[in-house]
Amino acid sequence: MKIRLTLLPVLISAMLPLSAAEPAAKPLKALLVIGGCCHDYGVQKDLLKAGIEERTHIEVDVCYSPDKSTKTTFTCYERDNWADGYDVIIHDECSADVKDPVIVNRILAPHRKGVPGVNLHCAMHSYRTSPDFKKPLADGAEGAMWFDYLGLQSSGHGPQKPIDVTYVDASSPITRGLGNWTTINEELYNNIRVHDSAKPLAKGKQGNAETVVAWTNEYGDAKTRVFSTTLGHNNDTVADARFLDLVTRGLLWACGKLDKEGKPAEGYSAPAAK
Repeated sequence: MKIRLTLLPVLISAMLPLSAAEPAAKPLKALLVIGGCCHDYGVQKDLLKAGIEERTHIEVDVCYSPDKSTKTTFTCYERDNWADGYDVIIHDECSADVKDPVIVNRILAPHRKGVPGVNLHCAMHSYRTSPDFKKPLADGAEGAMWFDYLGLQSSGHGPQKPIDVTYVDASSPITRGLGNWTTINEELYNNIRVHDSAKPLAKGKQGNAETVVAWTNEYGDAKTRVFSTTLGHNNDTVADARFLDLVTRGLLWACGKLDKEGKPAEGYSAPAAK
């Protein structure tokens, strides 16, 4: 009888599904930095957090500023080790007139060390430390530090009109299987310069104007993975499943959690509905 009782836990363990015996994958930790001029960030912070968390195994913390100026700063950037504990940073700021290199270098420091980044819409027009940001700036130029991180230099946009989005790299795991689409009225950002380190994923077209609207970049000596899209001005676009699918795939790629077929790595698929 004692032998049977001793073996009972072993038999029960053997009968359990393998997945039940394995520890659950640790959720990714993301920090969404959002706020500033010209957008409904009070709504968009919630749309992004919910939309990304519905699509993958992740916890998104939000660093939000209600300041509507172009000089918006964020409390989460005030300490040197501000990115500690996060697997990825999502930049969705609109801080066009924050030009202090000390601030920008502090923001970039964890990315230089390898912390992945995701950049949305007006993040491309933030932290322009050079007064000549409308002219192509060479890699490594003092005023190009934010553009070096992004992998693309942009200085402005056209009118709000629908953008025809075409995926130009079907082999990328980020875009594999995604269908071309047309946005509602959105802003098409210009391309002053696309860096050699960047790989365009999608182009957007408004009339005769066509530019890169989604791309990846390898940043700095650490070859940090960075995904960016200039889409996402209006709430309806940010809430669009096609936009959220693209952003979530870009995030997973940046974190090394997306396989070659565009599927989340084991443990990082969409969580079960509650």
